[in-house]
Order: sequence, then C-alpha cells, then structure tokens
Amino acid sequence: MVFFMKIQDMIDSILTKSQPLGTFPLPELIRFAEKGSINGIALSTENEKLQYFAILAGEPEGAIFIDDKGTLYGDNAVMLITDVEAFTLYDVNPELVEAVVAGCRIFEKAHLKKGSRNELPEFGKKSAGLGVFTLAIHRNNEPQNGVRVSIRKEGKIVGSDITTHDGSVGFKLMHGTYDVIVQDRSQQLTTFQVQFEESSPQKILQL
Repeated sequence: MVFFMKIQDMIDSILTKSQPLGTFPLPELIRFAEKGSINGIALSTENEKLQYFAILAGEPEGAIFIDDKGTLYGDNAVMLITDVEAFTLYDVNPELVEAVVAGCRIFEKAHLKKGSRNELPEFGKKSAGLGVFTLAIHRNNEPQNGVRVSIRKEGKIVGSDITTHDGSVGFKLMHGTYDVIVQDRSQQLTTFQVQFEESSPQKILQL
C-alpha cells in the first residue's frame, strides 16, 4: 500500500499539471491514442473504482486498478477493467509516463485491441445457446462472500461481479468454454477453465 500511495501521489501530481485531451470509453481511447501516437495518462473514477492507463507512443504500457478490496497493477489490473468506464486522457511528457509504467507495466496487450471486451462472443450459429451461468466459490467447502469473479473468453473480459453471502455469482453468457479469474480477499488471483453448457448451468469452484 505504501508503494501504491507513492505512485498515486506521483500520478495525481502529474495530472494536475496536464492538459486533458478528451474522455473516451476504453476501445475508443485505445484507437485515439494509437492514431495520434499519444503520450499520456488516462484516468477513470467511476463506480467507486480508480483506474489508470499509462500510454507511450499510442500504446497502453501500464495499468492500475483500485477499489475497496485493494490495488492491482499491470496485467492483473487489465483483467478487471471493463468497457463501461469513461477514461479522461491527459497529455503527459513521455519521460513522466515511463516513470509511471515502471511500477505497473502491461506485458500482455493483445487482448486490449480486440474491440469491446464486454461483448458476448459468438460461438457458432444455431448451436450456440444463451443462459445464466452460476458459479459458487468455496474454500475448504465454505462459501466465500465478497470475492471478485471475472469471466474471460479469448482474452476478452465478458463479465465481472462480487460473490454474495452464499459465495455465488451469476453471468448471462453464451454456452462455451471460459476462463474464470477469482480474486480472493488477500488479492491472490486463481484461474479456472470451465465449460458452460445447458446441462450444467452451475459449478462450484474450490480455492
């Protein structure tokens, strides 16, 4: 937390002295930054979350995600960012952006450029089904309340939510194979691969 406070203070200091270039949803932000080879930092403060993207020469190079459960950096931060946020992009000296990136670098950037990440993917034509997939998160057979669960398909986050008192969470999805990313209360990430089918709309995942 001390490290984050230092990097957050640095970013806030930079942004107070920087010129805003506009406000964009994430896919449009990435396209705008790439087209103009922008050097800057983008900030979103929606839904009680604080999110940053550090951009160098039009490429998203760093990311930070903060909510009431803690702070994630780099690739872990990207996994929990959806396309519903609006990011304000600020023009920032590339040397300052590089200093921010050093603490939150993104290594896997390909999925950021595949268009909207919260669109439901299509898996075939008539054979594709739509339903509600319910997951229950347990540890030592005890339901885990307040755990963040994100659903990913082919690098795209298609849903993210917090478990209820019984450890469950539900997503409206097309039938198919998904990666489930679970962030427990200690901020540890665990990934499962699951198959959502009409015959198995519910699964229990043991941490």
